Amino acid sequence: MAHPRPNPWRKLVRSKIPAFSERALEWGWKPPEPSPAPSRPRQVPWGPLLRALGRLRLSIPEIQERERRLSGCDPVSLDKHPQLSPEQDRAEPQATWGDHQPLSKVPYKILIGHEHAVSSCHFCVNDTKVISGSFDCSIKLWDAFDGSVVRDFEQRPKAPVLECSITADSKRIVASSYDKSVRVWDTETGKLLWKVRHDTFVLSCKFSPDGKYVVSALDLDNGICIMDAKNISTVIQVKRHHRRSITACCFDPESLRIASVSMDRCIKIWDVSTQATLFTIKKAHFNAISDCCFTFSGHFLCTSSWDKNLKVWNVHTGDFRNQGACVTLMQGHEGCVSCCHFATDSSYLISGGLDNTVAIWDVEEGYRKLSLKGHNDWVMDVSVSNSNKWILSASKDKTMRIWNIEEIDEIPFVMNCKKAIGLKLQQCKQCNKPFSSESDTPSEIFTKCVFCRREEEDDQV
Repeated sequence: MAHPRPNPWRKLVRSKIPAFSERALEWGWKPPEPSPAPSRPRQVPWGPLLRALGRLRLSIPEIQERERRLSGCDPVSLDKHPQLSPEQDRAEPQATWGDHQPLSKVPYKILIGHEHAVSSCHFCVNDTKVISGSFDCSIKLWDAFDGSVVRDFEQRPKAPVLECSITADSKRIVASSYDKSVRVWDTETGKLLWKVRHDTFVLSCKFSPDGKYVVSALDLDNGICIMDAKNISTVIQVKRHHRRSITACCFDPESLRIASVSMDRCIKIWDVSTQATLFTIKKAHFNAISDCCFTFSGHFLCTSSWDKNLKVWNVHTGDFRNQGACVTLMQGHEGCVSCCHFATDSSYLISGGLDNTVAIWDVEEGYRKLSLKGHNDWVMDVSVSNSNKWILSASKDKTMRIWNIEEIDEIPFVMNCKKAIGLKLQQCKQCNKPFSSESDTPSEIFTKCVFCRREEEDDQV
């Protein structure tokens, strides 16, 4: 079928008729400008953003110091190291001791070197060294001033270290671990002196102050084992000393008595010479007892518990039989209290808890003076230096901290607490230690601290 021929006039007509846009332009009409598309905010890549934020990690004092130093510099100067005026070039104040945070009131030093939780810690060698035991199966000797590791004791246990202790002369170290062993090293040489293996876990171990004995707390036997540290022989092993596992044990300052605490909430005092139990304090706390420690005189015993409280007992005369604990310390921790330690002059008590804090207590008045915060996990052990100026804390966060509390009474928070309670400090006539002279009865005026007064009452009885 043939297609019709195209009409040549149609093409001519179309070419002579201008398009609509051309005619509109001739008539003065302008087409509307297209509306701009909504612009999206330009996203900054994450890498440069994080690097920029990282550079802003400066405290306010550091920023002010940088502005002060750059305020007199010529921004177009070609000198890369502009000369500062003598006023601008004044030396910055140097920290005399420890690491500081901008809002920290107590200076501290962080000791980092363990790969797992630090379970035990002690001052030694006239407060110049620190020993520690850890769940990484190591026992380390540290320099207390620069925080460096002096020695990592060889022939270490093959399981986590639960506790370590040191003699009063700082010559020997003992440690117990989950490998059921008790090991003793020479502090100076780092040599392993002896090792004893038990049939069960050794949960706690302590040297006697005179260095003659080592007491160990055994798990399955719920008992204690006393060994001669020189002859490496067992003096006596007391089985079923408690009804449940023993959590801690320690000697008194005279090396004559052993205090032990347990999951059964009981306190037992064992006499080394007679090899018999002197007395038992049943249901001493509402929950398991975690730790115990004697005062320097040996007349008082402090116990810490999972019930969040600490108690001080007069174990010299047995007043607890009628009066219970002479002092109960409460509302100091938000969680279980894991450890406690008296200052050498009994002027204060420190404790560590599962709330990641270290509490400093005024035992005389029964209140918490200060709470030291900084650890990121449980505080597992605490210790006090012989000078009573430094506190040592070991934590599950793999670190230890040395706190300088020499000027703790000058901290505004501590001063405000004393003013709120209405404490009036004076010096004890017998031991020359400061104590609060505030009493319940206005007519009663004390010239001696509570410890000296109780010792006088015990002597009169």
